[in-house]
Amino acid sequence: MRSQTGDPIHKIRHVIIIMQENRSFDSYFGTFPGANGIPMSNGVPTVCAPDPRTGTCVKPYHTTYDLNRGGPHTARAAVADINGGRMDGFISTAENYRGRCRDPDAPNCAGTVEVMAYHDGRELANYWKYAHDYVLQDHLFEPNASWSLPQHLFMVSAWSAYCAHVGDPMSCGNELQNPDYPPDFNARNRRDHAPGRPDYAWTDITYLLHAHRVSWSYYVMAGTEPDCANDYASCASVPQKAKTPGIWNPLPYFDTVKRNGEVGNVRDLRDFYGAAQNGTLANVVWLCPAGEYSEHPPALVSRGQAYVTGVINAIMRSPDWNSTAIFLTWDDWGGLYDHVVPPHVDVNGYGIRVPGLVISPYARRGFIDHQTLSHDAYLKFIEDDFLGGARIDPQTDGRPDRRPTVRENVPILGDLRKDFDFHQPPRAPEILPGGSVWNGTLDR
Repeated sequence: MRSQTGDPIHKIRHVIIIMQENRSFDSYFGTFPGANGIPMSNGVPTVCAPDPRTGTCVKPYHTTYDLNRGGPHTARAAVADINGGRMDGFISTAENYRGRCRDPDAPNCAGTVEVMAYHDGRELANYWKYAHDYVLQDHLFEPNASWSLPQHLFMVSAWSAYCAHVGDPMSCGNELQNPDYPPDFNARNRRDHAPGRPDYAWTDITYLLHAHRVSWSYYVMAGTEPDCANDYASCASVPQKAKTPGIWNPLPYFDTVKRNGEVGNVRDLRDFYGAAQNGTLANVVWLCPAGEYSEHPPALVSRGQAYVTGVINAIMRSPDWNSTAIFLTWDDWGGLYDHVVPPHVDVNGYGIRVPGLVISPYARRGFIDHQTLSHDAYLKFIEDDFLGGARIDPQTDGRPDRRPTVRENVPILGDLRKDFDFHQPPRAPEILPGGSVWNGTLDR
């Protein structure tokens, strides 16, 4: 299953990726001590974003509101927010999109000056506690400059594409904004849906995991998935569960998952808690929330933090804790302000900076990782730990496709090993208050 070398990375036998939604780094950790946060002088921000409606330049400001609105987060919005590296397009982008929305209170439409708001440890007590006691990454970028579906495709395959011919990886071409949508998403956006689609024919990480006999599970919380691909129109939420693939649950549409008979590895989130309690967690685990617990605006920050705390508490109470690395992050910036210009690695990104935390019995204590990272680093860590360094590489993995870059090998990408001290004794669990265990209903 793994290399027989004495590499201490192999102390990690379980990698768990907790993917929340739509928060920029500055919106959650912009005032965290020691981090590359919001530029300030004497506690006053020295940066701002123009508000074309009022003619003012709005500085980042603290908010205690549990419900935030955010702004647009399409590929077009990313370009506008970055604004040639000035990082000042957030308000004008939100206002432009809001003016074209049928429902100005929809998550993808509302926002305006609120995109400049940030939280701190008063609202994010547990997230800041994890950052203080474990590892906070302050240069972690969304791998793609776009919205949730392309990012979730990157999360499991390091690419987002559209395949001209069903089942043919070499027919797949780069698609940053409009990969093959799930059926209900196509219906909402009035797109035709051909037989056999959606079809993700290119190679994903589970293909390599299967070949190396490495176990994996993708847990999905039943509920709804709120997001819109259309730049201007609002859209209604659609149901989500393990057996209904969607924008946050794309693996069942990958050819390799179907051919390897592993669709059943996509499971209901309730099964995760039992696996944690029994010490039967898979080697690689992804956790996907439903909309109400995702922190995707307008979902409540407090409810997402409670869900994440409950998940981490369950892992810490598990017999598998001493061999686990938790990577907690957010999928994209959600239209919220960040001041750091994303590096350019290829036609897809990087996108705008997002928060990232590493929690493990071997994580360095109180460490701020300043390496340039993206979610591609999670795949790189998995490959180094379980696959002997094999990459999702069309030149070596036996399934050629036309991806523009082998993302795990990009020279600028940092190494997550630096977030660990494998020579320290495993740290005891740190159970935090306020965690909730999702039991299949919203009234828990």
